[in-house]
Amino acid sequence: MMEPTFVPQEGVRGFQLSNPSVFALAPVVASLTLFQEAGMPRLVRKSRSLGEYMARLLSHFLPNEVAVLTPEARGCQLSLRMNVGKLHAIHCSLQRLGVVCDTREPDVLRVAPVPLYTRFVDVWDFVERLGEAIREATTGYERDG
Repeated sequence: MMEPTFVPQEGVRGFQLSNPSVFALAPVVASLTLFQEAGMPRLVRKSRSLGEYMARLLSHFLPNEVAVLTPEARGCQLSLRMNVGKLHAIHCSLQRLGVVCDTREPDVLRVAPVPLYTRFVDVWDFVERLGEAIREATTGYERDG
């Protein structure tokens, strides 16, 4: 029979099996509140709009350098093939420019304009920075600052 009082396990092992603490759940509650206020239908619409906007910008400004691989029925992530190669150099330049993304060898850059906090100007800025990173990687030019 279970005792009416709780006797915690000593040390770190006491955290292995248990419910999350109130402090660990506070950010989750805040996050769920934001999602509820924004509304999933609005987030889905904005996600599609951001992805379409990025694809249009890339096809207009970097048509030979980048190909969008992700089908139109995507979430917020876009997979971009770097037609110029040099994936590692492009990724390093983007990181230096403050862009958070990841890669898949041999030539795919993955970006996710998350609709809850990404603005359309952020997508514009990303495409500009990607163009700059591609120029740096292919010509050796690096912008000052």
